[in-house]
Amino acid sequence: MATTKSGSAPAGDRRVRRTHSALARALLQLVAERDLARVTVADVAERAEVSRSTFYDHYRDVHELAEAACTAMIDALIESLPVPGPGTADPGEEATQSLQAFFASLAEHAGLYRALLGPQGSARVADHIRRRTTVAIHDLMRQAVAGGELPQRGGSPPDGPPEGPHDVPAAFTAGALIGVAADWLQRGCPRTPAEMAALTWPLFASLHRLDT
Repeated sequence: MATTKSGSAPAGDRRVRRTHSALARALLQLVAERDLARVTVADVAERAEVSRSTFYDHYRDVHELAEAACTAMIDALIESLPVPGPGTADPGEEATQSLQAFFASLAEHAGLYRALLGPQGSARVADHIRRRTTVAIHDLMRQAVAGGELPQRGGSPPDGPPEGPHDVPAAFTAGALIGVAADWLQRGCPRTPAEMAALTWPLFASLHRLDT
């Protein structure tokens, strides 16, 4: 997560947010042009039209900036995913639209996600994305149980956070979803987001289809 070293402005200050946005935009543009490993702090600062010292006021390095840039996008993507209910057989319109939006967003920033999740990517950033995805899916499953969409039983999410009790279903789902996305990105997105949604929904649903 981004760290603001300067004590003169709070993290929520508009100037800080503008700087974060400018740096994130610059990184996204650069990763669309070259591998993440070849992007330097100087490159990002120049593209964002800020000084290197300004960059270091907010981030330790390019990898931390990449982590921060991905966090909001990953959260928004995961929050849009459907929560499958018991007995779900066919992908409904809402489910497929949500998954289609998920893959469309990945494709929009394919350069960044390909760099982060590929063989030459950052293990630190990939692990961050995996943990964020696990937490988001854990929360979705807890909401489904609380709302009666999924029955409570031994395999359902624990009351504690994923960092405490080992939430196997959430971790498994996160790993599977990231694996599918990474493979799709590395292959150059050969299928459309709509096709990926239609293929992925039955797999995603089957991970949480519990016996009634």
